[in-house]
Amino acid sequence: MRNVEDVIIQKSQPRIKWYQSIRVRLLAIALLPLLVLLPLFGAGVIANWSQRFDDLLIAKVNGELTIAHQYLAGLKERSSEKLQAFAASVTFADTPPNKFPELLDEKLIEFGFDFLYYIDDTGKIISPTTINIPDNPNIWPVVLDARKGIVRTEIDIFDQNTLSQYSADLASRAEIPLVPTLGAMATDRIDETRGMIVHSAVPVGQNGVLVAGLLLNRNLEFIDTINDLVYPQASLTEGSRGTTTLFLEDVRISTNVRLFENTRALGTRVSVAVRNAVLTKGEIWLDRAFVVNDWYISAYEPLLDSFGKRVGMLYVGFLDSPFRAAKIRSLMIISGGFLVLLGLSIPLFMAIARGVFKPLEKIVSTIAKVESGDLGARSKVPVARNEIAVVANKFDHLLEQVEETNKELKAWARELNARVEERTKELNEAGRRLEASNKQLIISEKLASIGEISASIAHEINNPIAVILGNIEVIRQEIGDGIAPLETEFDLVEAQIHSIHILVSKLLQFARPEEFAGVVDHTSPNDVIHDTIPLVQHLLVKGHIDLQLELTSDCMVAMNRTELQQVLINLVVNAIHAMQNGGVLNIKTVNHTNDEVDGVLITVSDTGSGIPEKVLGQIFDPFFTTKASEGTGLGLSISQNLIIRSGGKINVESVLGAGTVFTIFFPNITGD
Repeated sequence: MRNVEDVIIQKSQPRIKWYQSIRVRLLAIALLPLLVLLPLFGAGVIANWSQRFDDLLIAKVNGELTIAHQYLAGLKERSSEKLQAFAASVTFADTPPNKFPELLDEKLIEFGFDFLYYIDDTGKIISPTTINIPDNPNIWPVVLDARKGIVRTEIDIFDQNTLSQYSADLASRAEIPLVPTLGAMATDRIDETRGMIVHSAVPVGQNGVLVAGLLLNRNLEFIDTINDLVYPQASLTEGSRGTTTLFLEDVRISTNVRLFENTRALGTRVSVAVRNAVLTKGEIWLDRAFVVNDWYISAYEPLLDSFGKRVGMLYVGFLDSPFRAAKIRSLMIISGGFLVLLGLSIPLFMAIARGVFKPLEKIVSTIAKVESGDLGARSKVPVARNEIAVVANKFDHLLEQVEETNKELKAWARELNARVEERTKELNEAGRRLEASNKQLIISEKLASIGEISASIAHEINNPIAVILGNIEVIRQEIGDGIAPLETEFDLVEAQIHSIHILVSKLLQFARPEEFAGVVDHTSPNDVIHDTIPLVQHLLVKGHIDLQLELTSDCMVAMNRTELQQVLINLVVNAIHAMQNGGVLNIKTVNHTNDEVDGVLITVSDTGSGIPEKVLGQIFDPFFTTKASEGTGLGLSISQNLIIRSGGKINVESVLGAGTVFTIFFPNITGD
């Protein structure tokens, strides 16, 4: 009877397809790590190694660019030091004016400058006998700064006309014919006639200035020295070579890149991609780049002139192909080793898998019978001292315990789920309370710290202010009637001291409003707005912002005039920052009734970028800012504090991309 039931059960089971058999699955288990997972892992390792390899090359060229940058900075510093030493020398001080040209001739050669001249205290230009000096040196910021007592050396670009005024030889040395270059921006120019100059100026005496310049066009000694520092012998892999270049805009004016074997690539130009990234956007290029006729691991950085304009680039790089070849060789060695390992491992794993097929197939067949309802099915695997036989013999015993165990596990699972759900709710609630407490604690600690700092500032600043005011009064008494010509200056000093006192008061108003309050005035909002506009007029002009005023209210408010002006300036400046590409700023005042209270409604609206909804609820929180390092997060918080203390209200509405509207309401007071 048992055998008949077995047959019936077996016939009721669906036929196992070949890809579902235990044999195929064991082979898959044995071979999957070797044929799929291990190759995927190897590919991931190789890809990561390849990326690390490329990153190391980029890091290397970045370090080399730093060396080149430091050398150029050192060249500028040495130029300033030479001029300072010359200006402070006894020879300079003892040389009579009629001998200055000969002295400048001597120093021009000694220092290796291309031009050198002196502007005396009267503005007269004294030049060497071998060069001429244009009569307008004050167009250069380095000269203007030197007149103010500031030593400065910058990179400046001299046009052909200016170079010709110094000397024809200087203009001739600067001229470089342009060479058609693959990938460069199209141009109608046939040559580069401008010169890149290391331009130095140092102050002498009261108003004198000593000025010098060094032409970098065709300055091969300068560029070769940098290249020797960046790429000393044996610093690169075999077959590679290091190159260094100085660009005037996108033209190579000094380089050791070779166009041919013995011809430097002067006059060739950089690719459009590099030009746009470095000259147009001001970025540092760290990547592969096509240089004249080959690919290089390259680093470019923009060079700024004394006007702050990007006028050129400094480049270092090394030939990419030897490193690529070395990388490919390494990848081939790794791949070959993997294939050899794979070929040796597959037969071994197949032999091991065959010893597991038969017993496991019997166990699988027994499991199928049990699933069909034949709980008396057995695997009948012979007893042996191996894990599979032990499993088969224990399997029958386990079948008897499965049902009871499952019942117990389900009961435990239901109980555990209920407990977990309950504990999760408790933890979530505790977490919300803790988060709220932490936020409040942080704000309280910050405000407490500001209170302590404010008290210290008031003590440390107000005491010296009192001493200064006292001494000014003593000076007035001592001078007596003679103070009349200086009355304006004394009034100005006292006004500035009063401004310092007000500034300290403002800080204390935010930190300890209950202990310190400014003087409350009867203030006309219209007058304050008219007085505020000149303070921000330069920002409006600079930001191309159209200001519209609609001041129709005739109310007076109970708020200190300076405090109201502080609030308005904060709102106007925030609106200007929100209109990066220009826009319209509208300021209105109208008589308004709020909750049956008559007063004035001040509206400040802009057409800027707007405030995101998730941020709108936090803008009045202390220390909250969206300006990163440019803001303190206290402007709107202080403004709200001042308005509320004066009995007013402030509200904000904003539509992202359309603009923001701030409204302030103050109760009306009489003007008496």
